[in-house]
Amino acid sequence: MNLPRVRLYNTFSRTKQDLEPVSDGMVRIYSCGPTVYRYVHVGNLRTFMLPDLLRRSLEYLGYQTEQVMNITDVGHLTDDSFDRGEDKMLVSARLEKKSPEEIAAYYADAFMEDIRKMNIRASDAYPRATEYVPRMIELIETLLEKRHAYEVDGTVYYDIASFPAYGSLSRNATEKLMAGTRGEPDPRKRHPGDFTLWKAAGSNRVQVWPSPWGPGFPGWHIECSAMSMAILGDRFDIHTGGADNVFPHHEAEIAQSEAVTGHRVVSLWMHGGLLMLSGARMAKSAGNFFRVTELEEQGFDPLAFRYLALQARYRSPLNFSTRGLGGADNALRQLRENVAEWSSQRGDEDVAAADDWDSRFRAAIADDLDLPSAMALVAELGRSPVAASTKAGLLESWDRVLGLDLGRSPAKRTLPPGAAELMAQREQARAARDFARSDQLRDALRSLGVEVSDQPLKK
Repeated sequence: MNLPRVRLYNTFSRTKQDLEPVSDGMVRIYSCGPTVYRYVHVGNLRTFMLPDLLRRSLEYLGYQTEQVMNITDVGHLTDDSFDRGEDKMLVSARLEKKSPEEIAAYYADAFMEDIRKMNIRASDAYPRATEYVPRMIELIETLLEKRHAYEVDGTVYYDIASFPAYGSLSRNATEKLMAGTRGEPDPRKRHPGDFTLWKAAGSNRVQVWPSPWGPGFPGWHIECSAMSMAILGDRFDIHTGGADNVFPHHEAEIAQSEAVTGHRVVSLWMHGGLLMLSGARMAKSAGNFFRVTELEEQGFDPLAFRYLALQARYRSPLNFSTRGLGGADNALRQLRENVAEWSSQRGDEDVAAADDWDSRFRAAIADDLDLPSAMALVAELGRSPVAASTKAGLLESWDRVLGLDLGRSPAKRTLPPGAAELMAQREQARAARDFARSDQLRDALRSLGVEVSDQPLKK
């Protein structure tokens, strides 16, 4: 099959490399999904945009794709890096006075609605961790048989000393990992860096499964090894996640999967950059986050965040602000208005020009999903002398990748909540010639995505 060359950045090798699917023309992708104990925020949604953009780009270039995204509904501790704390699912269940199953169902439904608002296409499968516990137990038994794991009082640990490549993904030296960790190490571990595969259940544990080592529950890391290989096989093409998944989660996943199979399982690892808010990572644990529904309530189109995210390389950090989002919202509305206007102007198609522009777009997305360059092409096309109908046709085609819903009828512009009051106050300030106050209110309006222009004041 004669398909275009695609180069993607591999976190493991720290280089761009050619995509060479295991099966000709078919790219199989596993993506780390949400832990459904709380609502996802827009930082999470940026991470989930990565496999969506990857699939859209590959399909635009002629490849077929199969993508699996897991849903974690057990085993994710409040401090997974050091095997400490409570299961996040059970914490939420206790706080909300619901069962873990009710918590998982509610927040999984909310997740599906949020990705719909972001125009993130549904994955081909959403396996839940609780459905694959028997498969996890099988993998753990194999790791014990191959002496990559050991059991102490019903808890099974992975022995990182048994896997010399441990640390290769994150560039963490195994010797350093084994030397010690934050706080008091678990005395049952052979080495402080060993991680839990199966945890013995305490007397008050709600979610419990029987196992050869007694009642307990799986560790977070073994879940993805079990689900990815059960669905995609023991050799697949791409594994995606956020930059915060590199260590310990994906490092542990490599150690587990490759120790079981004896060979490389994932060809290429792709990680999305974090979303930053006021210089700090947006995170549920820090409480500094926005839901997409909150942005919507402030008057922003949810796809304005998608537009904003397309301005940065997927693996780079992205600074978030409502001012930046307001600018993206205005730009998106204007782009839709332009597409509607160009579509209404019938004319002869300039096939040669269209092919040239499209080849440039294809080159951008084939170069490690260079969406900022693709978006620069969108702007350049808008300013070009290309025929209006050709512009509209190209943008509607490119939107299969961008996912901005450019064919939507332009909505009547409405002011975000609070903007009308600020505008009235600003008019009063200008009338009183309080220009310092007027400038402050202009900045406040701009932060809501509202730009104002002034007429000279009457003398």
